[in-house]
Amino acid sequence: MRVIRRMCGPFFVVSGALHFIIPTSYRKMVPPSLPAPATLVAASGVAEIAGGIGLTNTPTRRLAGWWLIATLIAVFPANVHMALNPDNYKFPGGARGLWARLPAQLVFIAWVLAAMRGDETSEN
Repeated sequence: MRVIRRMCGPFFVVSGALHFIIPTSYRKMVPPSLPAPATLVAASGVAEIAGGIGLTNTPTRRLAGWWLIATLIAVFPANVHMALNPDNYKFPGGARGLWARLPAQLVFIAWVLAAMRGDETSEN
């Protein structure tokens, strides 16, 4: 379990970096009702990178965890938008995959909560 928790921070750093590596893919996810898709993609990328880095450091772990949870909640409307418009996205499993992705956000939140505990627990 400890290894899984330790992978959380680096996962979000990589995920955030992808916002800058393949920004067009992320801009397509932004609901059209929101302004400045490029800015929102960059901001969410920075938020994920900062949270991921913070999660790897004991002094900032809890704050970074809550930051990442807030980020996951903030980007949830993009996931809903994708599920409601499956024909606009190439996603594994198509519409079903996009709908299955919605509760997966809860899994990510649970992972962040576990990572926030870091090595404070005695499990190996």
